[in-house]
Amino acid sequence: MQHADTWVVVPVFREEAVVGSVVAALRESFPHVVCVDDGSRDGSAAVAAAAGARVVRHPVNLGQGAALQTGMEFALLDPACRYLVTFDADGQHRVADAARMVELLPTGGYDVVLGSRFLGDATGLTPGRRLLLRTAAALTRLTAGIPVTDAHNGLRAMTREFAVRLDITMPGMAHASEITEAVGRLRARWVEVPVTIDYTDYSRGKGQRSINSVNIAFDLSVHQLFGGRR
Repeated sequence: MQHADTWVVVPVFREEAVVGSVVAALRESFPHVVCVDDGSRDGSAAVAAAAGARVVRHPVNLGQGAALQTGMEFALLDPACRYLVTFDADGQHRVADAARMVELLPTGGYDVVLGSRFLGDATGLTPGRRLLLRTAAALTRLTAGIPVTDAHNGLRAMTREFAVRLDITMPGMAHASEITEAVGRLRARWVEVPVTIDYTDYSRGKGQRSINSVNIAFDLSVHQLFGGRR
């Protein structure tokens, strides 16, 4: 099934090795994919474009939150866009999960559908990262006021109306908690559904993946101290 009324937003930073296959798989179900190349110095942008994505480039690395905001603004320029999906570039998400989440938006009357690896399958997740993500979810439950189990899952589906109201101000990894807090603050109709995260040798082997755990903890702490103002 082709979801011609949906745009998939893919933030990209140094994913030359896998972003082409990710885009190609997405475009089997979603013809509209925008990749935001967040200051990569490899061939990520060219590979994504060759696979059929529209590519928007940041001249410098601004962070995943900033890339998502840029991508959503681009997608919303299309008046035919009814739904948006956020999808990671590293090959860990499944297109079938994204399609199921988009289909649930109108049938369930939801504004936002959030993916949860803890309701689904997260085989290969290290104990340290599991603890960190569980802690992040617990903190987000307190600030957002909604009982999420996985606050830092990059796979989400939302309506155009919610995306218009969403304004991501945290450029780094704390954007994930900010999005979840917006769901509660805006009183969006939401549901969390099981998804599978495929932890591959590639994603586990990338040097930045381990430091990303530290980044999440740091950015989340900053967000709670200075950004949790709503």
